Amino acid sequence: MEVKFVGIDVSKAALDFDCLPQSAPQQFGNHEEDIAVLVKMLKGSGVERIVLEATGGYETNLAAALAAAGLPVVVINPKRVRDFAKASGVLAKTDRIDARVLARFGEMIAPPVRALPDQTQRELAELLDRRMQLVVMRAQEKARLSTVLPVARDDIKEHITWLDKRIARFERDLNQRLRTTDVWKEKVALLDSVPGVGKVTIFTLLARLPELGQLNRGQVAALVGVAPFNDDSGKRRGQRYIQGGRCDVRCVLYMATLTAKQWNPAIKQFFDRLIAAGKPFKVAMTACMRKLLTVLNVLMKTQKPWKNLLAA
Repeated sequence: MEVKFVGIDVSKAALDFDCLPQSAPQQFGNHEEDIAVLVKMLKGSGVERIVLEATGGYETNLAAALAAAGLPVVVINPKRVRDFAKASGVLAKTDRIDARVLARFGEMIAPPVRALPDQTQRELAELLDRRMQLVVMRAQEKARLSTVLPVARDDIKEHITWLDKRIARFERDLNQRLRTTDVWKEKVALLDSVPGVGKVTIFTLLARLPELGQLNRGQVAALVGVAPFNDDSGKRRGQRYIQGGRCDVRCVLYMATLTAKQWNPAIKQFFDRLIAAGKPFKVAMTACMRKLLTVLNVLMKTQKPWKNLLAA
């Protein structure tokens, strides 16, 4: 059987497999033994793309095993695949159909193969996720304080205090992990040298943007979602806008830029110049976010801290 493009629809219990140019639907269990069988079947087959959807973590073991075997696996945003299916006239949705659509997506779109996070990267991301879950819980509890009856107010305050302590503990653990591990500590020192870049930004960049320093300025801006898109038609020139990309990275980059436009000389001058030229606040902020990201990308690429980068 000739195998060039593979689609695998992942669920908690099962892996639905299909391939092109010859369709051969199969189903495997989503556990270690069946994953090993699937990897062995694909290894040495000459496959060009193996496409999976991100499914909240159920795809992690399979993607890691395929990548470890040197196979060209790509994990795709499910919305992209669903839009592709609709554009192709495929409106029905089953696991087997989805596997076929994923294989077709790999053939027609040829998404780029990027290195997947290793074990240390995944552990860092997991800790960051847990911290964010606690931050969300704390925000919800604080919102309840304004409407809750007095009988429950003390309990909510106690819970907020407990959440404060847990969040602080996760931040200490993340900081300790990053500053004492050879893989991370040099990167932390580089990012920490930039005025406006704090610990949460550093955690997020290292966990969620491992490509930082490996791409050019346009590629990294598009990956994060700070590259403006045109909206023109005929003679109409619409307003540029940003969308897509890695939302969590973009959010912390926005907060870092708010600080940087006050304390980072390069970003402050750039922001003030844009505002003086009549640019709206959001436009100026987006431009500064992209500039800060470009600076961070160059810094990681050249391995030069902020002061040395200014002198270069």
